[in-house]
Amino acid sequence: MSKQDYYELLGVSRDASDRDIKKAYRRLAMKYHPDRNPDDKEAEDKFKEISEAYEVLSDAQKKAAYDQFGHAGVDGQGGGFGGGGFEGNFSDIFGDVFGDIFGGGGGGGRRRSGVQRGADLRYNLDLSLEEAVRGCEKTLEIPTLVSCEPCDGSGAKPGTSAKTCSTCGGMGQVRMQQGFFSVQQTCPTCRGEGKVISDPCDACHGQGRVEKTKTLQVKIPAGVDTGDRIRLSGEGEAGTHGGPAGDLYVQVHVREHPIFQRDGKHLYCEVPISFVDAALGGELDVPTLDGRVKLKIPAETQTGKLFRLRGKGIAPVRGGSTGDLIVKVMVETPVNLNSRQKELLREFAETTEDGGNSKHSPKKHGFFDSVKKFFEDMT
Repeated sequence: MSKQDYYELLGVSRDASDRDIKKAYRRLAMKYHPDRNPDDKEAEDKFKEISEAYEVLSDAQKKAAYDQFGHAGVDGQGGGFGGGGFEGNFSDIFGDVFGDIFGGGGGGGRRRSGVQRGADLRYNLDLSLEEAVRGCEKTLEIPTLVSCEPCDGSGAKPGTSAKTCSTCGGMGQVRMQQGFFSVQQTCPTCRGEGKVISDPCDACHGQGRVEKTKTLQVKIPAGVDTGDRIRLSGEGEAGTHGGPAGDLYVQVHVREHPIFQRDGKHLYCEVPISFVDAALGGELDVPTLDGRVKLKIPAETQTGKLFRLRGKGIAPVRGGSTGDLIVKVMVETPVNLNSRQKELLREFAETTEDGGNSKHSPKKHGFFDSVKKFFEDMT
């Protein structure tokens, strides 16, 4: 039976680039691979055909011969399954096309380096509002992995060194043949390191790192807020086999304050005032982070009124103008009144109830007028 044209098998033109040929083969190989089509003889045959086509068209010499003489130009050169199965090195093809999936390259695989960067660490730091606003210095106790001093992080006993792994030849990976294709796996002897420590260090037992609690002095800049993160370069876990250390990230959380609430660079607080001060006006001592300030309350102030004290907020950590302190006054109803105080209030009420006049309580009368109109509209 005559063989189908290799270009037609892969669905590419004769002037297709090497990249297009590989891309076409990869797509078809995924579709017809025996693992995806178990017990499907037709798919298996198709997979062999496209693999044979790719084995020829991916080789510049064989491709030139095929372009000039057709199948006759590549017969006997490892380009046919013919009567006795595939004679070419299929594992090389598979490794070349699927190397990025299995971690290897055509025929050899990539060596894993034992030198690796240490892991980053995170430390959650609670601060008071005052510490966050003004800045401070904190002492942190960080449990981490540091480089072993006796072996200088090599893992081998001082005076000795690691040897190249005899199983993988220092590559860190080995090929496992599965049927007519191979899969690259981590070397079971050296666990991917490429080297074997025959005489490990007594201090770290061959790990190159030991557990230790580090003490660090950290300067917290003024103006930080919950969610801000401070990066300390090289203060994370030590790397392996001389690799660089990771970083330490200090995650800031600002605790709730009994007086102030924070919103970015602004501060908010509620201040209670008597109904006498609200009606007649007066002066209040208002707390700020820098001490007390006098706030003048105008006469006839209603509960919930906001007063802005400019520049009494927070200077942002990333620069910019200082925020404000927003004071919300809350009129407090007097409690625990004696009989004389109650009598005086009743007399006061009589003087303000002037036949429905809204002069003294405009909001009250405005509200009940709206309620009355609402019910009238319903009827």
